[in-house]
Amino acid sequence: MSDTLPATHNNHLRMIEALYSGHHGWLYATLRKKLGNAMDAADLAQDTFTRILASRVAVIEQPRAYLSCVAKGILVNWYQRKALERAYLDALALLPAPEAPSPELRFMVLETLHEIDAMLDSLPPLVKRTFLLSQIGGLKYEDIAAQLGVSLITVKRYMKQAFVQCLMLVE
Repeated sequence: MSDTLPATHNNHLRMIEALYSGHHGWLYATLRKKLGNAMDAADLAQDTFTRILASRVAVIEQPRAYLSCVAKGILVNWYQRKALERAYLDALALLPAPEAPSPELRFMVLETLHEIDAMLDSLPPLVKRTFLLSQIGGLKYEDIAAQLGVSLITVKRYMKQAFVQCLMLVE
């Protein structure tokens, strides 16, 4: 058993190496064309190969299709992250100069926002929507229940689920 693990690991590494050497240039060019930015394209191409390396996928029959699929997921996350950053920076721009946070605090807040965003994305859609209606929309549980067409107890259960996820993020 211990002899097959290194062999499997080595085969996986060779496959990733071949995938990288054979298709990195293509993926980078595709991402650069899509983003219009060489540095972001390079970062996202590396992230794509890193994710594939971590996935332990055994066989890739259509490399470019597979790379496109993985890169698309990473690109969607990247766009969401950029939109979140823009919204935060736009909100900061509205603050008077003495109230604007330091660059260090801005970075910490952005990292926290990304963690919260990732946590919210891990919730089932109705739980996420319930949480956002309550916390961002300021709606009362009864109003949320009416808007979503669910019972009040369901709204409370959804909120509990969302708060438990928040607490896990804090820990």
